[in-house]
Amino acid sequence: MSILITVRGTLPNLRPAEQRVAELVLSDPAGVSESSITAVARRCQTSETTVLRFCRAIGLTGYPELRIALARAALWEESGQAPGHPTTGQIDPGDSLADVVAKITHADECAIADTAAALDLVMLEKAVVAVAGARRVDIYGIAASGLVGADLHQKLHRIGKISFVWSDPHLALTSAAVLESADVAVGISHTGTTVDTLDALRVARTRGATTIAITNFAGSPIAAHADVLLTTAARETTFRSGAMSSRIAQLAVVDCLFAGVAQRSYDQAITALESTYAVVRSRHNDRPPLAVD
Repeated sequence: MSILITVRGTLPNLRPAEQRVAELVLSDPAGVSESSITAVARRCQTSETTVLRFCRAIGLTGYPELRIALARAALWEESGQAPGHPTTGQIDPGDSLADVVAKITHADECAIADTAAALDLVMLEKAVVAVAGARRVDIYGIAASGLVGADLHQKLHRIGKISFVWSDPHLALTSAAVLESADVAVGISHTGTTVDTLDALRVARTRGATTIAITNFAGSPIAAHADVLLTTAARETTFRSGAMSSRIAQLAVVDCLFAGVAQRSYDQAITALESTYAVVRSRHNDRPPLAVD
């Protein structure tokens, strides 16, 4: 997994001075890989000790290891760049509409690719087993994460898995309060700090339900209430990634979770999907358009 994915996921939990180091690493990985620790400390207006502390915070033993990891990451990102391809999702006032489209689609592509690289398959397997065997699945998410929760709900519902999605904080809490040990609660929050989602997941856990969290930051508060933690790796963009690339990354994780659950009862799931498709298909207007003389 690219060291840059690790740095993005750790960023909110770092001290302010360490965050400055992280932001420099993310903005100029190649430059940092070629710089001394003294030069990096100077660019970040901090000390060499802080740079070393940053290295340890992201799981490295020291600065030489960081330089090697960043050199590899920079080479990997450069090798995946097509000529003229945007390097970031930063949308500037002077960008043409074509530039905007290129940057948005690039950010979405990176969100999916980075999420695939960062996703813990052991944790995903635990989530699949829990959901597949659950008596019911209650899903919590607010705003854009609520839309992702609705997508997971309708997917599970289509294969006959009893599920509910709650985006109202009060309804979420009342739902969590009646869960049991045979149930699963899924909390979705890009930042992992949405209080309404955290509270619902916390209550669900006290009731004995298995709790699953989907978030972009492994060290965020929601992790403390999760038996199973699934992480995305969306990059920040200009106009709120919470409604853009992070949602794409969350949907990718939801699709993986759903596919794993459906696979465990393959024939039954296929039959249910065909039945639901057939009944919805009857609502389509397939008649050819009327000819106009």
